[in-house]
Amino acid sequence: VHVESGGIIGVEALIRWQNPGVGLVPPDQFIHVAEDIGLINPIGDWVLREACRQVRAWQDAGLPPLFVAVNVSPIQFRQAGFVDTVARALSASGLNARYLELELTERTVMNDAEQNLGTLSALSAMGIELALDDFGTGYSSLAYLKRLPITELKIDRAFVQAMTADLLDAEIVRLIVRMGRQVGLRVVAEGVETNKERRMLADFGCSVIQGYGIAKPLPFAEFAAFLAGHSSGWDGLPKAA
Repeated sequence: VHVESGGIIGVEALIRWQNPGVGLVPPDQFIHVAEDIGLINPIGDWVLREACRQVRAWQDAGLPPLFVAVNVSPIQFRQAGFVDTVARALSASGLNARYLELELTERTVMNDAEQNLGTLSALSAMGIELALDDFGTGYSSLAYLKRLPITELKIDRAFVQAMTADLLDAEIVRLIVRMGRQVGLRVVAEGVETNKERRMLADFGCSVIQGYGIAKPLPFAEFAAFLAGHSSGWDGLPKAA
């Protein structure tokens, strides 16, 4: 949600496993297993294709255009031909690349940073938005960060949810927002649940927020109904809006 306008500008794709025996299984209970047994690439590629397909289907149905953020695991990002995989997902769905955002953690990007720069640059050249997820929990070099074609910083929810009670966490959030804006990056706060958090982030100059304070994760059909009742639409906000 864009802080100033209150409009919904995007969604984040979240995977859940609907197991017939135990019900809905959250990703922290099966993603690490998928990584260990070599299934994370086909799962991640399927999520990418399905997210692109669904957002394009919403557009074709007349809903306001949104971007979709898709998390990319380190293993998936390093697989041979990842850029081609992304290109095929966009082509198959007919989704314009400007509506796709790929989220990568600091650790993923900074591990073999020089080698990763080529992959990131190729994705950026396609028009895809690139976000550094869970910012503040890794070990980014600020000197190197400015070389990367990143368009967005996502503040880790741990800082956001602690900032109303801890002055140090509040200062960390404020400094991340300020730094991001100064280098021309959009800053998104994750895990926003309360109006107090929302007001603090607005005061800090944070441009975009997400979290349960807006809506809990919803299946496709329920989200379409939710979206229809809210001001929304992705209009290519300036990087430092």
